[in-house]
Amino acid sequence: MGRQRAHLGDRADRRRRDDRPARGGGRGDGFPGRARDRRVRPAALGPTPFPRGRGHGRQPPLLRRDPAQRRRRALPLVMRAVLTLALAVALLLPAAAGADPIQQGIVIPHVPTGTPPVELGQQLFAGNCATCHGADAQGIPGRGPSLRGVGALAPDFYLRNGYMPLERPGIEPTPSRPVFDDREIRAIVAYVASLGKGPPVPSPDPARGSVSEGQRLFADHCSGCHQIALAGGYLTGGVAPPLNGVKPVQVAEAVRIGPYLMPTFPSSQISDKQLSSLIAYVEEAQHPQDRGGWALGHVGPVPEGLVTWLLASAALVAVCVLIGRRIQS
Repeated sequence: MGRQRAHLGDRADRRRRDDRPARGGGRGDGFPGRARDRRVRPAALGPTPFPRGRGHGRQPPLLRRDPAQRRRRALPLVMRAVLTLALAVALLLPAAAGADPIQQGIVIPHVPTGTPPVELGQQLFAGNCATCHGADAQGIPGRGPSLRGVGALAPDFYLRNGYMPLERPGIEPTPSRPVFDDREIRAIVAYVASLGKGPPVPSPDPARGSVSEGQRLFADHCSGCHQIALAGGYLTGGVAPPLNGVKPVQVAEAVRIGPYLMPTFPSSQISDKQLSSLIAYVEEAQHPQDRGGWALGHVGPVPEGLVTWLLASAALVAVCVLIGRRIQS
């Protein structure tokens, strides 16, 4: 009798467990929409007809070739492609906007091969420079100065650095991409130099100079505007351009000419030997020896410390995340 009662009690317990209502939203629900109205019976405890996600228990998930799964995977791929394209456009547009625009209205005459440089330069001057400097290069009041007697020094500097020609008279000339090629620049320079005696294009030799003396000269005469690290700066009514990438001839021409707000330094103030030392320092400062590694633009120790703390904080957070995952697992 005792065994029979125990057997009957076990059957009753199993029946009560089988008659308990299933909780809605469970992963074992065959039809999630009717989970609240159904009761799980012994016959319904078999495999779920629609295993979702990564499978249910020991059952494999839906096959990858299932159309529904493909549609769900295709949407993130499309979104990822759209985001990548948007990011590329966002990066390219500022670069294109910041590029030096090519001036409109530049006249390039068609001349036969072998045309003398002075003749080609005269035609280029008439089409691109005479509007401000006059057809005979004697200047126009309120537009441009006379170019007679300036020699080859001034036109070579202004043309090779993109200062000239201006888009319109009266605006500040700024360094930009030259609008003429090397042959055309040499032709214009030859024509202007033929109009009167003037200083030639200098030929500095930085190897003859002293870097330490050049640093002293640069600190005395140039660093107030261009900064000691050649980074350039802003002035009242003008901009001192950075000197990264400038060539020795460009530095020598700028020192002798004094373009725009820059003062002129004749040989009585800075001799040719001192000029070579000044150029030697500029070349040395363009390629500093960063013994500490990453220079961060050579702007000083404050941003270096900030970047160090930022990298250290990120590394510390990463270590904490790894330790937390190890503890959870």
